Amino acid sequence: MGHSSSPLFGPGLLWPNDGPSQLLLSTCSLFVCNILYADDILLLAPTVTLLDRLFTTCEVELTYDMAVNSKKSCCLHVGSCCDGPCNNLCTSGRHLIPWVDEIRYLGLFIVRSHIFKCSLDHAKRSFYRAVNGIFGRIGRTASKEVILELIKSKCLPILRYSLEACPLNKTSLRSLDFSVNLFFMKLFNTSDIQTVTECQLIFGFNLPSAIIADRSKIFRIKYDSCNNFLFNLSRLSS
Repeated sequence: MGHSSSPLFGPGLLWPNDGPSQLLLSTCSLFVCNILYADDILLLAPTVTLLDRLFTTCEVELTYDMAVNSKKSCCLHVGSCCDGPCNNLCTSGRHLIPWVDEIRYLGLFIVRSHIFKCSLDHAKRSFYRAVNGIFGRIGRTASKEVILELIKSKCLPILRYSLEACPLNKTSLRSLDFSVNLFFMKLFNTSDIQTVTECQLIFGFNLPSAIIADRSKIFRIKYDSCNNFLFNLSRLSS
């Protein structure tokens, strides 16, 4: 869906394989790239200097009938020096693009950290909101089977959205499982985790950690078999 003719460069700082070749720069074997999905673009660079060069190049490509939306654009630092100050990027119209602690890109919230890390707080809040909406309307009238099927089909996808492609540690996976366990405690009016586990087995309700593990295997197979420039680049750098 992404294309180099998208109308506005949206939040975050990434381009498709059919983008202009001059957008690919290399310095001392360090690559920068741009991935574009519809009107959302994210620029990746190992240094602020290269990021500024890539950003300027993108602005030149947009000179004719498109523009950078500075109000929806921001910078995020991921790496060993993420706590240090960085100079703000500036558009050709003299609008500053600030450095932030968190950005949203395609529904995922990426946070400033020493390693690539996604925040799960927004997903968990959305999950609780969806669960409470269903439970508040039919919790006292529908059967347990109906409620759990609705939670499985409508709420679990919110909680695990795109997480099969993200590096999650055990703590993050346990926090996702706890969100589901907390709902089961409310639904079955119990605080015993053993009872919750037995209920999940009886109703065939898999925890997010198990679902994400299975989906991650499928994602890895597709990833390894993909003949894409960005994927090949990541293999070279790994």
